Amino acid sequence: MIGNNIKKLRNKYELTQEELAVKLGVSRSAMGNYERETRQPDIDMLIKMADTFNITIDELVGRKRHCKSNNHRV
Repeated sequence: MIGNNIKKLRNKYELTQEELAVKLGVSRSAMGNYERETRQPDIDMLIKMADTFNITIDELVGRKRHCKSNNHRV
């Protein structure tokens, strides 16, 4: 899921894998691996990606939270 989200965002901003890789300080092959999900980005990379696309990490990884009440479990 995250790989597809990265690719969609990259395309939305009209960036090549190489251009996004340069922005994030990784190789183009690492970027390709993230998109194909043969490699998972670590938390630092997720933060860089989210900041680059001006979104939250939750949005980047496709997490949707639905609160059903005000009684949240911690």
